[in-house]
Amino acid sequence: MLRYFILVIGLFSAFTMSSQVFTQQDTLRGSVTPERAWWDLTYYHLDIAVNPSDSTIVGSNTIHFKVVDHSRSMQIDLQPPMKITSISQSGKELSWKSFGNAHYVMFEQPLLIGTRGQIIVEYEGRPQVSLRPPWSGGFTWARDMNDLPFVATSCQGDGASLWWPCKDHPKDEVDSMLISVTYPDHLMNVSNGRLRGLEKNGDGTHTTHWYVDNPINAYGVNVNIGDYVHFAEQYEGEKGQLDCDYYVLKDNLEKAKKQFEQVPMMFEAFEHWFGPYPFYEDGFKLVEVPYLGMEHQSSVTYGNGYQNGYLGRDLSGTGEGLKFDFIIIHEAGHEWFANSITNQDIADMWVHEGFTAYSENLYLDYHFGTRSSADYVIGTRNNIRNDKPIIGKYNVNNSGSGDMYYKGSNLLHTIRRMIGDDEKWRSIMRGLNNKFYHQTVTSSMVEQYIIDKSGLPLETYFDQYLRDTRIPVLEYHINKRKLQYRWTNCVDGFTFPVEVKVGKKQMNLSPTDDWQSSKIPRRSKTLSVDRDYFVEVSKVAKIK
Repeated sequence: MLRYFILVIGLFSAFTMSSQVFTQQDTLRGSVTPERAWWDLTYYHLDIAVNPSDSTIVGSNTIHFKVVDHSRSMQIDLQPPMKITSISQSGKELSWKSFGNAHYVMFEQPLLIGTRGQIIVEYEGRPQVSLRPPWSGGFTWARDMNDLPFVATSCQGDGASLWWPCKDHPKDEVDSMLISVTYPDHLMNVSNGRLRGLEKNGDGTHTTHWYVDNPINAYGVNVNIGDYVHFAEQYEGEKGQLDCDYYVLKDNLEKAKKQFEQVPMMFEAFEHWFGPYPFYEDGFKLVEVPYLGMEHQSSVTYGNGYQNGYLGRDLSGTGEGLKFDFIIIHEAGHEWFANSITNQDIADMWVHEGFTAYSENLYLDYHFGTRSSADYVIGTRNNIRNDKPIIGKYNVNNSGSGDMYYKGSNLLHTIRRMIGDDEKWRSIMRGLNNKFYHQTVTSSMVEQYIIDKSGLPLETYFDQYLRDTRIPVLEYHINKRKLQYRWTNCVDGFTFPVEVKVGKKQMNLSPTDDWQSSKIPRRSKTLSVDRDYFVEVSKVAKIK
């Protein structure tokens, strides 16, 4: 009904949180509005023509859905300068009203709960160009070394609705989809899932049809067009044979064959730690693109220059980061955390980035040993700014601090150290991927799972590292044989166990934010904390 449309606009005035102003558009994008809540996505058929000659696209998205509540108004998202040209159902035009990036489709008759429906949204335009891919969203219209078109999409954060009409909220993932792309016939398009068909259109274009057999988040859908060559292999994984396909520019074929030898190594490590690759039905692809790379589901994009490290640099400053190709390992790690386990609100994006940054040192752990892994993750602490909380503001499309990467990975590394049993920790990592397989989650759901399975009182620990900016300090005072200690610079009630060394003696303490005391050997003057704990230590001259 029209009243839902009016209600949405009336409720969402601009407001300020922590000095950041959020607009109506932020709320319409970031929340499950009434016009989103009543229908469940089941299937998309995205059918578009991409024209590198004038940087335009034109096409349609057929949206299939199930009715789960009463309503007659549906929110579809598409951002300017893209324009909807028509919306229809069963061959009949539907009316719609636009409010910025949100477009409200009006159904003439009430839709019955439990029934299924579909609409076709036709659209066209010159999509936003990404000025700094993949950090800014949009299309990249580049040329390769032979001056041929080299085109790719990337839209995390800014949203899939930059270039195609969809339900652009992470909580509701489409169950499956078909991606049909028409493009110049001297090139090749690679998208998500498996290639179902290739048509020669006779007008200088080809059309590829890629079918995705698993739930997929909207920003994970991609188009990659270039002068590609293809090679492939099969990985014998936990669920059988996994098809691994690689698409690279012709001039880079030999370099790619060498560098992509790390893909089977990645699967060996990640299936060990996290469980089976989550998308055997869709296979795995690594696709060269004209930007650094992105975690597009089953179609991971790659632009790291066929070198180890992050564009040849070690982000940890320890040398350990040069033992692997950052983009292959990090972006493929997202298949488990981001694509299979997806945040319901991007405020909880640390579930994507913290666990995936942590996957880098688990890769090192598996292939190069625990010390290598620890050196790497501890080295990345130098990248942490503590500028704002890792978790952002909910319901306004707001992610938290960039510390979600390396503060996130270090908070997980610390929990592993607290548990002290690698097989138990591995069972928690695999258990997360089993319990939340192909699901959208909140941070609280993930936190509670780790608390339950570890048996540790981590409630205040997660509050400290995810919802506060301070790094806890273990204060201590030594007087003869008496050690006094507490946590400070922390949230109220903060507690977690820590292993320390007092003089030459190893001790396990369970500090809180109140002073406690323990007996220690004579002549002990200093206390140090095991380096795996992401905390600070301070000796105080006296206790007030």
